[in-house]
Amino acid sequence: MFSYENNNFVLDLKLTNMAKGKSFSEIIKGDQPVLVDFYATWCGPCKMMQPILTETAGKIGGKAKIIKIDVDKNPMAASRFQVKSVPTLILFQKGKVVWRKAGVVQSHQLVDIINKQAGIPT
Repeated sequence: MFSYENNNFVLDLKLTNMAKGKSFSEIIKGDQPVLVDFYATWCGPCKMMQPILTETAGKIGGKAKIIKIDVDKNPMAASRFQVKSVPTLILFQKGKVVWRKAGVVQSHQLVDIINKQAGIPT
């Protein structure tokens, strides 16, 4: 597994080795919205989400963080948030789930949802 961090986009995050030494709980409790993509490496639709999330990260800049979590390597996180299928996208605002969807979601929809939660007119 590799990690790639580009501004606010963290790809293939290990919960034991969080970005900048913060725990998952600390990251999702911040003021900034956090979009978490629960995925699996064997999942076809999950592979489709990678370029969509890259595009979304470019469009939202510093308005939100985007994190990918492999459910096979982090089953406790998947269980904690009742992830039953992949991909599952969950948007957190100050530690609370404010939006959730299973399946592929297009970039423009994600940008609209993130902007709404960040209080930015679309």
